[in-house]
Amino acid sequence: MPETEPIAVVLTALPVEYDAVRALLESLDEVVLDDGTRLERGRLSGTGWTVALAELGEGALNTAALTTRVVSALAPECLLFVGVAGGLKDELRLGDVVVGTKVYAVHGGKQTPQGFLARPEVWHGSHRLVQAARSALRDLDGVRAHRKPIACGDVVLADDRSALRDHIRRTYNDAYAIETEGSGASHAAHLSGGLDALVVRGISDLADAGKSTADAEGSQALAAGQAAKVALAVLRKHAPRPRSAPGAEEEARPGTGSGSGSGAGAGTGTGGDTIAFQGGTYYGPVVGKITQHN
Repeated sequence: MPETEPIAVVLTALPVEYDAVRALLESLDEVVLDDGTRLERGRLSGTGWTVALAELGEGALNTAALTTRVVSALAPECLLFVGVAGGLKDELRLGDVVVGTKVYAVHGGKQTPQGFLARPEVWHGSHRLVQAARSALRDLDGVRAHRKPIACGDVVLADDRSALRDHIRRTYNDAYAIETEGSGASHAAHLSGGLDALVVRGISDLADAGKSTADAEGSQALAAGQAAKVALAVLRKHAPRPRSAPGAEEEARPGTGSGSGSGAGAGTGTGGDTIAFQGGTYYGPVVGKITQHN
């Protein structure tokens, strides 16, 4: 697969998430980075994208570190984190998908005698990718999707009456889902210099005591499949950036030029010594010797 083709990176945390995306790609081959990180690279049919897919494991810190390595090695045009999450709103159903317009890191703050004072951090989903999602979701059947904020913390929330759930409800009231890796991927994308990034999460439980039951009944596979479907629909709408023709960049760079004349030779003029090449092209400085021709 040519290395010059545009790359979209899709990251996951769990095997069920990885498998859901992998099933929608073609012509897969394995890529091993210098540090040992393994990805599979495949084609998204009907598009110009090469998709590099990785399963990174759980946690925002781990995700941030490995995302940085993947982005540095592959120089992708865009990045999506795809997986499952707990739902935070009563209107959500298992299998719904939340496209992250924002990702909140929910644990930042200061504990004082007067109580906990939140110090929110937030990363906005790429405008280009959110707009692509807006368009893609109009044409995507069989998926209930929501373009809403997502909360991220290093915790699995399985109690809708807990202090954490109440904290999120009061401080991040517009969050529709909670998960554990999105802030790490979003921060790494931000530090890379503004890489287009988006978090897409399928609802596999309702962040309550019924989480274990829902997981046991296959809700993660359902949610991961729906999230993968939405993420790749976004890529189908978000076309790769146009690329210049081979050699165009070199010809246009400063300090290059071309010369032509009626014959090969040397002479002097008001601008100094010149060398002419009949029908030729040269780049950079030219070293020559001026001689007399009879």
